[in-house]
Amino acid sequence: MSGRLQGRRALITGAATGMGRATAELFSRHGAEIILFGLGGEALDDAAKTSGGKAVHGDITDKADVARAIDACSGQIDILVNAAGLLIPDKPETVSNEIWEKTFAVNVTGTMMACRAALPLLKKKGGSVVNIASVGAFNASAQNAAYSASKAALVSYTRSLAYAHGPDGIRANALAPGWVRTPMSEEEMEAAAIANGSTPEQEFAALTGRIALRRIADPAEIASCCLFLASDEASFVTGAVLVADGGGRAPTQNRAV
Repeated sequence: MSGRLQGRRALITGAATGMGRATAELFSRHGAEIILFGLGGEALDDAAKTSGGKAVHGDITDKADVARAIDACSGQIDILVNAAGLLIPDKPETVSNEIWEKTFAVNVTGTMMACRAALPLLKKKGGSVVNIASVGAFNASAQNAAYSASKAALVSYTRSLAYAHGPDGIRANALAPGWVRTPMSEEEMEAAAIANGSTPEQEFAALTGRIALRRIADPAEIASCCLFLASDEASFVTGAVLVADGGGRAPTQNRAV
């Protein structure tokens, strides 16, 4: 395995499970030193053990916890990946202020705080920020109003970050995955199965018919996209949104087959 990230230190939020964990493990295999930050208890510790990194337990919405994660980087951050995210099903007519505010606190404000705190270290030598958004930023769901709106806000914030700090040698990009087999998506399918009188696996299977590749992504595939954006191979890529949805946005959904 080539050391595409050799000598670099990466801070990854939301690293206990799913895409965050897969990214930590892949970055480690490519030579990066990993700091894993987030909730998850034993899952975060296990992810740190697997990736050979250091676990920092904390809440991305807590300024003091974010500061502890930055301190754990010992004065060097070359890569920041924000994979922490929250999805609570809701509808525009009935979404509560609490759900709206909590979703934005994690998906937007927490990511902003991590970026803001990391900037002084990223400025030292330049670096890369990868914020994991979602295709929900473009294809909104009637059942996930707060989530979709928060991911659209995250895309806009990432572009602002890229433009403001390009002169500092910092690249900032958003990654917009489609359906990925993670604990979050499994919870969604469990809820859908209850509503539809089916099973989670049947719900996952139904999704594949709307995806060009006819399958759900593995977290490792999204981690590979993070690796590209974080590496020198994307040295002239900033302010961009990389969509990794298996072609899920390719068909025109509102037309008859």
